[in-house]
Amino acid sequence: MADFLGMMKQAAQLQSKMKAMQAELDGIEVEGLSGGGLVKVRMSAKMEVRGISIDPSLIKADEREVLEDLLVAAHGDAHRKAEAAMQEKMQALTGGLGLPPGLGLG
Repeated sequence: MADFLGMMKQAAQLQSKMKAMQAELDGIEVEGLSGGGLVKVRMSAKMEVRGISIDPSLIKADEREVLEDLLVAAHGDAHRKAEAAMQEKMQALTGGLGLPPGLGLG
């Protein structure tokens, strides 16, 4: 019984460390550039897009903000679909083992 309690304590510690790491990753922000800096994407280390900037010389100035918002939304939609496809593949790979929540790769 002592071994089981020790394992439960280690699991709780690991879960706490994972939560702390996730919070840390959420606070890290990177910026990707293309077109010599004409297009910028800000993203968290958890792969969440925080913003997109497009130089006005690439588009009609009065439509820039709409295009930026649409790009963020489209990226979010694609990201969700990619995660769903990955989860489906992982479930097929693990044979429906029923891994605990939060044990995913993403």
